[in-house]
Amino acid sequence: GRNHFVETCGLPISTYFSALKLLWLLENVQKVAEAVKKGDALFGTIDSWVIWNLTGGIHNGIHVTDVSNASRTMLMNLKTLDWDKPTLETLKIPSGILPKIVSNSEIVGHVGQGWPFSGVPISGCLGDQHSAMLGQSCKQGQAKCTYGTGAFILLNTGGEVIKSTHGLLTTLAFKLGKDAPANYALEGSIAIAGAAVQWLRDSLGIISSASQIEELAKQVDSTGGVYFVPAFNGLFAPWWREDARGVCIGITRFTNKCHIARAVLESMCFQVKDVLDSMHKDAGEKERHEKGQFLLRVDADIETTALGAAYAAGLGVGIWKENDLFSNEERMKQDTKFTPALSEEVRKKKVASWFKAVERSFDLADLSF
Repeated sequence: GRNHFVETCGLPISTYFSALKLLWLLENVQKVAEAVKKGDALFGTIDSWVIWNLTGGIHNGIHVTDVSNASRTMLMNLKTLDWDKPTLETLKIPSGILPKIVSNSEIVGHVGQGWPFSGVPISGCLGDQHSAMLGQSCKQGQAKCTYGTGAFILLNTGGEVIKSTHGLLTTLAFKLGKDAPANYALEGSIAIAGAAVQWLRDSLGIISSASQIEELAKQVDSTGGVYFVPAFNGLFAPWWREDARGVCIGITRFTNKCHIARAVLESMCFQVKDVLDSMHKDAGEKERHEKGQFLLRVDADIETTALGAAYAAGLGVGIWKENDLFSNEERMKQDTKFTPALSEEVRKKKVASWFKAVERSFDLADLSF
């Protein structure tokens, strides 16, 4: 079943992760299979390719990946932080083509000759969402959400690997040094967030620029009973329904483009709430904010991912220490804090309506063209 490897890698079997892409190449592209057999092919994620080229490429380039990127391949054991031998044997993937797994913050090599910045140490490497988590300085019990085309929410669970029973992924957060302890996380991935705004602009022409959606949505004080589920390619966490398709329900003759624009924005809020509710259930009370609220950090800096990588790199060469990244609360204080404006009763009713809309998006993949 789809959860066959969950115990070791924390991930369900999915084409979203590297292992099945590699498996397909080995089985369907003869040149790849032959190159692997000859020892003339290497496998890695994009970070491996970048570091290999920066450190020399075919002239003794360094073949590595970091723990966070390795954790997304479906091939790394979350507890040993090494390639899982039983998984490799099951999928018939030769270990010799895989990169060495390193921490997120250590000098793995230096930029080679021929580059304008040759000699510079490469000391920070993280996956996208893991890096954003570090950029947000998320300690144990703190969560962040990165909003973009999709939305990605991670909760730092410290040194504990928490197995999700509510539709989330168990993943590595970061490991800040060769001998540093690993931090783990629960993750909820939302496929469509900002992409729904792009859809309104590019496919429907309701708006001509993304910023106009707010102007439209503000012209009405509610969605008028309209609910929009952006399941364009199925629903990710916590539903994991590949058969779901986008639906817009509650439309009446009273409905106009302002209501639809507002429903699109609210769909992001509902999806994030679904993931946060799952995090509450999986992580339990001990992971909550000390005031009983779930403090969610959202990207105040548009380049939070790059910031996290810079933090890791600076830590790796000794410019600062780990405590500097997490202890300075002044740095994390922002002018804007968002707290609920709607009453609890209204919120509950709206969530119940959202669930109705989500249920109606299921089992629609076979609709005739």
